[in-house]
Amino acid sequence: MMEARPDHAQLVALFDFYVAAGIDMALDEAPHDRFAEDARPAPPAAPPQIAAPAVARPAEDGVARALPLAATAPPDEVAENARMRAREAGTLAELEAMVAAFEGCALKRTAKQLVFADGNPQAEIMLVGEAPGAEEDRAGKPFVGRAGQLLDRMLASVGLDRSHVYIANVVPWRPPGNRTPTPQEVAICLPFTLRQIELCAPRILVTLGAPATQTLLGLKEGIKRVRGRWVAYSGLQHPVRALPMLHPAYLLRQPIDKRLAWRDLRLLRRALDEAQVSE
Repeated sequence: MMEARPDHAQLVALFDFYVAAGIDMALDEAPHDRFAEDARPAPPAAPPQIAAPAVARPAEDGVARALPLAATAPPDEVAENARMRAREAGTLAELEAMVAAFEGCALKRTAKQLVFADGNPQAEIMLVGEAPGAEEDRAGKPFVGRAGQLLDRMLASVGLDRSHVYIANVVPWRPPGNRTPTPQEVAICLPFTLRQIELCAPRILVTLGAPATQTLLGLKEGIKRVRGRWVAYSGLQHPVRALPMLHPAYLLRQPIDKRLAWRDLRLLRRALDEAQVSE
């Protein structure tokens, strides 16, 4: 009896499962000696082609131009291109359109969609995590899974909600299998995150977890050593106080440390109250 072949929907579901599990490379059934292939002489180079000069076209309706470099370009070149383009964004909407058109990060090819931000862009507090997870990838918003639900409860414990904060990540696309973003991926995405912070211009920056804290604040100590104390964020013209905190995903794994998070939240609440009194 002949087995039924899987239909298109089944194949798509299977591929989605592979990507979610972190499988992003296809292999042949027959083994290949890649070392031998690398040792083969390179084919003769084709004669150089003289390309016609590119004509620069202005952005339409305020939407940023697509970035020309692909993910196969050298990482340093892609990161420099990202830095150059990020400076062109005059608003958060322009920056989001620019990041959505960006082709320089390979994570875009495996993620379902861009996870740019959530909350209130005019808020005094901006929270930055590391990268989206599976739930965030499906929803297109940061911190909507179990860690996000815990974050909402943490904010509510000091009288805050998402209308009082602006939330983003250092990397706006989900890494396959929820793996840690590579240093190259962080370096490529970082110019957009720095511009996002600059355009939001918060009074207080909260870094959630060690990766965001080390990337944005330059602190190399462990998160449990640096959390709970104010440090300076030097990326803006006006002074900004930054508060490293434990990531909600860590607190789900280590609930005993929620007491530390509660201390940090009270510190955050006190800073807001003092600012309101001084005004």
